[in-house]
Amino acid sequence: MENINYIHGTAPSEQDRLRLLNELTNPAFLDFLEIKTTDRVLEVGSGLGLLASEVAAQLPEGQLTGIEISEAQLAQCPNDQSNLSFVQGDATKLPFEANTFDVVYGRYILEHLHHPMQALEEVKRVLKTNGKVFFQENAIAFVKFYPDCPTFDKVWHQFLVLQSQLGGDGMIGIKLHHLLKHTGFSELELSIAPEIHSPENGKLIPWVDNIIGNIHSGAAALLDRQLATQAEIGQAVEELSNLKKRADASAYFYWNRVKGMKS
Repeated sequence: MENINYIHGTAPSEQDRLRLLNELTNPAFLDFLEIKTTDRVLEVGSGLGLLASEVAAQLPEGQLTGIEISEAQLAQCPNDQSNLSFVQGDATKLPFEANTFDVVYGRYILEHLHHPMQALEEVKRVLKTNGKVFFQENAIAFVKFYPDCPTFDKVWHQFLVLQSQLGGDGMIGIKLHHLLKHTGFSELELSIAPEIHSPENGKLIPWVDNIIGNIHSGAAALLDRQLATQAEIGQAVEELSNLKKRADASAYFYWNRVKGMKS
């Protein structure tokens, strides 16, 4: 299988963070996704299957298949929808026949792959002609808070280094157009899903908690590779914890998105 070194692991605390992230980001992604009620859909990198469950609910006459490499995450995927199923497999070697799916989508998956172009070639292969593709990915350098959190900024930058050392790409979001263009998809359209939060919109605290969860789950790898010290990690978390208490705080980020078609 494709060698994937997922920075954050699959500990229960990380699974809780992923549930929170789904709550924060699923509604906007569902608005972005274009599906018909009869479509046969493939989700690449299903994680806990939470998004897949919501998408399947919009396919009363269709079918959604999710593929996920982690047994620990597959074990927690829902199994109570007749039109939803999951398989264990490799995104770069999809176990499906050519021209099978009307829609293929993925989120937060290409950044972890050693060979994202190979995964996109496989997506193109299993799509039907005129089938649609949708991806949403990170460019994590664009995370910013105000007032400034300088130690957090330093530690967060090291996640980019760590991801690169593990064979991934934490800035792959800004490369989506390039990747899909060179894979041969057409009708490409870029967009963003903003994460702009303050105490007034009620999402500042959960968003910051998500970022803190990222730091906690990635701390061991940062320490092992001497990319950050325990003191720096602790200070970064303290800065963010203090930020949550401020009435004048704000957070800024955006997800990078692309949609296209197999012509």
